[in-house]
Amino acid sequence: MNGLIPAICGFAYGTSSVIVGQPLETIKTQMQTQNKKSIIGTASNILKNEGLLGLYRGGIPLILGGSLIRSAQFGVYDNVFAYLNKNEYGFKVFGLMDSNIIVAGVCGGLGRGAVEGPFEYIKVRQQVKTGWKFKEMFHGYGTTMFRNSLLFSTFVMYIDLSKQLIPGGLSPFFTGAICSSLGWLTVWPLDVVKSRVQSGLYPDKSSVHILSDIARNNPRQLLSGIVPGLMRSSIANGCSMFIYKKIEVILKEYSNSN
Repeated sequence: MNGLIPAICGFAYGTSSVIVGQPLETIKTQMQTQNKKSIIGTASNILKNEGLLGLYRGGIPLILGGSLIRSAQFGVYDNVFAYLNKNEYGFKVFGLMDSNIIVAGVCGGLGRGAVEGPFEYIKVRQQVKTGWKFKEMFHGYGTTMFRNSLLFSTFVMYIDLSKQLIPGGLSPFFTGAICSSLGWLTVWPLDVVKSRVQSGLYPDKSSVHILSDIARNNPRQLLSGIVPGLMRSSIANGCSMFIYKKIEVILKEYSNSN
């Protein structure tokens, strides 16, 4: 039972994250891929043309895959971290960060990316209304894997640092909200590139070409959609982390009583 707890909690984390955060995720993606600058203008346009359901465009693939994505992320992380600690690997990086947390975070991010790539591709295509094809399901897969390995490793690293800097640590809500937002800030340009690669609006352009083109011609676009993105990250991950911890406590109590 104990080995399944991270996967079950990840399932709950992923599902709640999509339910709470999808409207802002849709706004973010359209701003990243279509050079839209106004959150209110983007949201108003979606509501005017598609209604409230338009803000949840692309939500179904994440509802279907989100639970698997988070289960893979937290399941791989917890098991790799336990293995490293059991075998007494690890050292302090700069005297602060546990190398086992960083390595397990990279592995957790890769586990998430391995599952998430196709779902993210469908989500982005639905959000920008360009249509998707089965034969292109792994379009942008490498970029997604690279982004996720950095994103989740920095997320768990910031959680570890918060525990060291703040006596008693942050509450589950603020742990999810603050640490996830810091993680996204760290990798945001990669998310912009990933969205553009998967959107179909930049055909025949590689991730490297898109990144260099933005950096050369309009560096500000590397932060496209960052405001709704961080709003989504704070709200969705804060709520999801709260749910994750609640379910984790319940399952551990149940496991220990049997």
